[in-house]
Amino acid sequence: MTQQNERLTLFQRIERLHPYETMLYLGMLGSGLIFLFITFAFLVSSRKLLAGMNQSVPTAFLISTFLLVVSGFSATSIRIAYQEENTDKLLNTLRNTVILGLAFTVLQVIGWYELKGKGIEFTGIPSGSFLYVLSGIHIFHLLGAMIFGLILYFQLDKSRKDVVQRLILHTNPFEKMRVRLFTFYWHFMDGIWLILFLLFVLSF
Repeated sequence: MTQQNERLTLFQRIERLHPYETMLYLGMLGSGLIFLFITFAFLVSSRKLLAGMNQSVPTAFLISTFLLVVSGFSATSIRIAYQEENTDKLLNTLRNTVILGLAFTVLQVIGWYELKGKGIEFTGIPSGSFLYVLSGIHIFHLLGAMIFGLILYFQLDKSRKDVVQRLILHTNPFEKMRVRLFTFYWHFMDGIWLILFLLFVLSF
């Protein structure tokens, strides 16, 4: 009986989710499964050939990983700024997070050129191809977050000049949800890349 009540409570919580939340969580579940399957394929591919090439992880991947970790702290500051009702800080941290994401993306592309220079090409050994595929899919997902971040930034920027709109911004549950979903998804993508990067490091 208790388990049934818990299940009903769970269903009730799911039913109360905003459609945006439902779509995001389902999207994250789908993305997680995609990364899981491709990562498994990478692990069962001839991964030892990478180590046999006596190469190292591209320097651009190292730098981009550091920037993404910093962007994770910046994303956390977004929620803090919202709770403090500090619109200027909110916009600054949101802008910085997106800029760090763009820098990460550029460095990932540079990392692909480094891989090619090391003799690891997209059409080469299967494990080398998976490096491009996994990092490319991650960039694609992160771009979605950055586009949403930019839309959110410009919409919030319009409201800071109007006192009434600013008050609505910090009291509207919908706005609070949007900020929370953005930061949650950003941390999700951070975690995915850190796992992939650790896997890449262990493969060389």
